[in-house]
Amino acid sequence: MKALRGINELLLTVAGWGTIFFMGVISIVIPYEVFGRYVLKSMSVWSGEVSTFSLAWATMLGGAVGLRKGYQVAMTGVIDALPPALGRAVKGAGLVFMLCFLAVMTWYAGLQTLVNFDQTSPAMGIRMGYPYACLPIGFFIMLMLTVEETLRFLGAAPAGEAAP
Repeated sequence: MKALRGINELLLTVAGWGTIFFMGVISIVIPYEVFGRYVLKSMSVWSGEVSTFSLAWATMLGGAVGLRKGYQVAMTGVIDALPPALGRAVKGAGLVFMLCFLAVMTWYAGLQTLVNFDQTSPAMGIRMGYPYACLPIGFFIMLMLTVEETLRFLGAAPAGEAAP
């Protein structure tokens, strides 16, 4: 469990910095795009793709960071209103569902990335595998976090180790 937690902390650090980087790219490129369109009356061909691809990366990496911090939608009020045993069963079922969903999404996102890897983007001419790679990477980080949460839920965490 300690090794998994260490791996997840490293993945979250990279995801956090990646989110900051891609949001920074967006915050520079979008105003540049607007300035070019309305002031210079000339728009660069690459800016739309850069902002779109950066948004995809920021979304997937930020989603993983948000999952760890508990920013996802949850129905804790409903679970808290249930009897403790039923509430624990519902939470466990939710974790199993998330594990299955994230595993399937990681797998199919990886396949989608491989299928589209040699396709090139129309404006920049880069391989589409690079923008598509945000999907399996983001889902994989979320899967790893959910594995850790599931193990903690099942009591695999050492005594005294609290959720982050």
